[in-house]
Amino acid sequence: MNLHLSIGPLIALIAGILILIVPRLLNFIVAIYLIIVGLLGLFGAGNFRLN
Repeated sequence: MNLHLSIGPLIALIAGILILIVPRLLNFIVAIYLIIVGLLGLFGAGNFRLN
């Protein structure tokens, strides 16, 4: 049996559980997510070249 986990759905699951337990975390989780997505969009994930 092969089990392949990717990081995106795992983080979403953990964030969802935390939001259910502590609803005040919603603002922080959304803010962190938007910052990470914005940075990855600006700099490009995996497109770093040292030439």
